[in-house]
Amino acid sequence: MNRTKKNYMLAFHLVLSTAILTGCSNIEGRHNEKTGQQTDIVAEKTDNDVEKGITFQDGNGNVVALNDLKGKVVFINFWATWCPPCIAEMPSINELKAKFGENENIIFLMVDVDGKHKKSQAFMDKREFNLPVYIPHSEIPKEFLSGAIPTTVILDKKGAIAARIEGGRDYSKPEIVNALKQLIEE
Repeated sequence: MNRTKKNYMLAFHLVLSTAILTGCSNIEGRHNEKTGQQTDIVAEKTDNDVEKGITFQDGNGNVVALNDLKGKVVFINFWATWCPPCIAEMPSINELKAKFGENENIIFLMVDVDGKHKKSQAFMDKREFNLPVYIPHSEIPKEFLSGAIPTTVILDKKGAIAARIEGGRDYSKPEIVNALKQLIEE
């Protein structure tokens, strides 16, 4: 790995690890009141192809397969309407998505872990967020989601995990925008 790439990855990890919100550790529909631990980046970029077979479904029944998104940076956020840290980070994710406008080189997938698309879409509509809601259509591997929400997974253009972040974040920071732009340019 060349020096520029190493410096980029270090900066990317430092930026993402600075947030202070914690995640909901129980994705079965109850908020864990005792959660006090912050887990920042859980997995670094890997060369394995863990996304094979992972699919998500939108409200119209359309299925999106991660295999079909290679060549694009993919920002996947696993969340639920009952999760306070998920709700807290939504405005910053909406702002982040707006900064990329209609850029076809980055895709945002907001995945409701409860599988209740109508409820999640109503949540987004009420708050006037322009974030695409999906539900899992296949099993989600532990490399992506191991129990805490919110969890965000960012895939590079090759489909490899560039970052996996547990807990809420402020995604509107310029450093995050720049890190995603760099992934797009790779």
